[in-house]
Amino acid sequence: MVNITINGKAISVKDGTTILQAARENGIIIPSLCYLKDINEVASCRVCVVEIKGNDRLATACNTVCMEGMDILTNSKRAIEARRNNVALILSQHDCHCPTCARNSNCSLQNLAGDMNLLDPIYEAKLPENDWDMSLPIIRTNSKCIQCLRCVNICDKIQGMQVWDLLGTGRRATVGVREGRKLGEVNCTYCGQCITHCPVGALRERDDTVRLMAAINDPDKVVVLQVAPAVRAAWGDGVGLPPEMATEKRMAAAFRALGVDYVFDTNFAADLTIMEEGNELIGRMADTSGKAKMPMFTSCCPGWVRFMKLEYPELVGHLSTAKSPQQMFGAVTKTYFAKKIGVDPKKIVCVSVMPCTAKKYESSVPELNDAGAGADVDIVLTTREIARLMRVKGINVFTLPEQEFDSPLGTGTGAAVIFGATGGVMEAALRTAYFVLEGKNPDPDAFKVVRGLNGRKEVTVTIAGIPVHACVASGLANARAVMEDIVSGRSKYDFIEIMACPGGCAGGGGQPITDGLELAGERGARLYDLDAKNKLRFSHENPSVRQIYAEFFRKPLSHKSHELLHTDQTQWTL
Repeated sequence: MVNITINGKAISVKDGTTILQAARENGIIIPSLCYLKDINEVASCRVCVVEIKGNDRLATACNTVCMEGMDILTNSKRAIEARRNNVALILSQHDCHCPTCARNSNCSLQNLAGDMNLLDPIYEAKLPENDWDMSLPIIRTNSKCIQCLRCVNICDKIQGMQVWDLLGTGRRATVGVREGRKLGEVNCTYCGQCITHCPVGALRERDDTVRLMAAINDPDKVVVLQVAPAVRAAWGDGVGLPPEMATEKRMAAAFRALGVDYVFDTNFAADLTIMEEGNELIGRMADTSGKAKMPMFTSCCPGWVRFMKLEYPELVGHLSTAKSPQQMFGAVTKTYFAKKIGVDPKKIVCVSVMPCTAKKYESSVPELNDAGAGADVDIVLTTREIARLMRVKGINVFTLPEQEFDSPLGTGTGAAVIFGATGGVMEAALRTAYFVLEGKNPDPDAFKVVRGLNGRKEVTVTIAGIPVHACVASGLANARAVMEDIVSGRSKYDFIEIMACPGGCAGGGGQPITDGLELAGERGARLYDLDAKNKLRFSHENPSVRQIYAEFFRKPLSHKSHELLHTDQTQWTL
C-alpha cells in the first residue's frame, strides 16, 4: 500500500494506482477528457493536471502513479488555470457549432467548457478542413476532432484493426485513416466502436432519418419497420426513459407513433435464422463426404463478415450461408408479407432499427437483394438515430400506452431476444439443434455456459451422443486470436459464434452513448431477463415461423429458403 494526501485528505491506495484512480475511488473529482481506463491513458488532452507539492511541473493524473508521501492538490490555482487554458486551446481547434452536432447535450467537451465557465473564446479559432465521403456508414468530421486518440486505441487494442492513426507532427498533427488513405481503402469493418468511444462529435454514423421521413410522408409507400433484439435493451437510454418504463410494448408504440404502417420484431427473423442456420450446422456435421467446410461460423454480424472477407478471405466459405435476421426479414417482407397484404413489393419501404453501424453497409450489398423489388432492406437507422427522430416528431414516450407488435412478423421467442448478447446466437442454435437431434426440448438454460462478457469462451456440449466443440468470441481482436488458432491448428471447433462488438450487439456501435461507461453487460442482462420471462424460449416453437414454413418455405433449407434466406458471402461487394 502507498500513503498519499489529496486535498489534505490522507489516503492509502494499492501500489500502481494512478492519481486519477485514487481520487475517483475516494469521491474526489478530477476532470478528464481523453482517458479510458486500460485503453487510452496517454494524457493527450492534459485536462486532468494536478499539482504535487514539491514539483515544479504539474502532473497528469491519468498516467501518474501514486508514490509514497505524495501531497496532491487537485484544485489549486495553478491546476485550475492550466486546466482551463488547456480546454480553451482544444476549443480553438474545435468546431463549436454545438446545436447542429449529433452529440449536442451528450458531449464531454461541451460539459467541460461549461464546468470551467468558459463563456467566451480565449483563443482565435483555427479549424482544419473537412474532407470525407458522406455516403459511408461512418462519418468523420475533422474540424471536431480533439486528437484525444481514443478512436486510435479502441481500434488498435480492442478491435485490432488499426484503421485510425495520428498523422503528421506538431501543429500539423491530426487523426485520420492510417497512411492518409480513404476509409474505403482500408480494412474498416464499420463496427462503430470508434464512434461510441469518441468523447465529442468527430465520429458519427451516417444520418438516414431524412430518408425515413420522406418515405413516411409519401402516400404511395407502405413503410414496414423492424426492430432488432438489442435495441429494446437500450432505446430508453436514448430518450431518457427509465428501464422499468422502456418496455418492448412501449417501444412498439413509440415506433408506430413515428407514422410507419407496420412495426415488426426482428426477433421473428432471428428465429427464422436459427431454423436455417441450426439445420445447416447439423447437415455439415453429418456430412461424411469431406466437402462440408468445418468449423462453421455464424454469419449474422456484418462487421464480422467484412472482417472475414478482408482478413481471412480463404475461410469465408466456412461462414453459414444463412443471411442475417435483418436481411431475412427484408426478403420475407417483400415476398411473403407483400403477398399477404396484397401490395406491390416495390411500394414497400423496409426499415431496420439496429444497434449497429455495419448494418448500413450490409443493407447496401447488392448480392443480398433477392426479393426482386430493389433493396431488400431500404433504410437502416441506429438506436441513436431513432431517438433523434422521436424528438423531431415530438413523441412523449412517457405517456405512450403499451401496444403489441403487428402480426404475423411480430412474434419472437426468448431464443431470438438473446441474439443481442454475445453467446446468444450460439445458445439459441444449440437449443434448436438439441430438439432436432433428440426429439425433445432441452432445459432452456442448459447451454448458459456460453453467456458472459469474457472475450472468448469455449465449450463442448454433447447432443444425441455427438460432441459439439463450440467457441464464442466478441470484439475483433478476440476474433483474430480465434482465427489464428484455427489457421495454425492449435484449436479445433465445430461451431463458432463471432460478434464484432465487445459484448455483442448490446454493445453495438449504434447504441446510445454514455461516455466512459461500457454498458454491454447491463444491456445483455436485460435481454436474458426477457428470455427468461418469455413463454416461448425455442425458435422452433415460434408459431409465426411455423406458419411461414407451412405456407411459403415448406421446410428449412428448402429450395425457396435457399433463394431468399441464404447468401454466398464470397460474392459480396466490399
